[in-house]
Amino acid sequence: MPPLDKHLKTSMEKTGKDFKAVHEWLDADPATKSARHDITKIYEYGRMIEEKHGKEALQEYLSHMHDDVKSKFDHVREDLEKSLAETLAYFGVK
Repeated sequence: MPPLDKHLKTSMEKTGKDFKAVHEWLDADPATKSARHDITKIYEYGRMIEEKHGKEALQEYLSHMHDDVKSKFDHVREDLEKSLAETLAYFGVK
């Protein structure tokens, strides 16, 4: 997952605002970070963020979640491709 400062920078580049409160709510506390990234809670947390910070903040929350999920899947894909290449090389297949 991208680090907090990357999320802040991306938000600033896209919107002119860093949405620090939203990104910190998601990432700053290691004890709650995993639970707050639970994709089954997007609707619930999204409503809460919109009520507290507005529609733009909701979009940044969704963007943050998208970026994190994409990052995770990219990492899994890269690991799979590397493992597959190593396995094929082991058997002499290029």
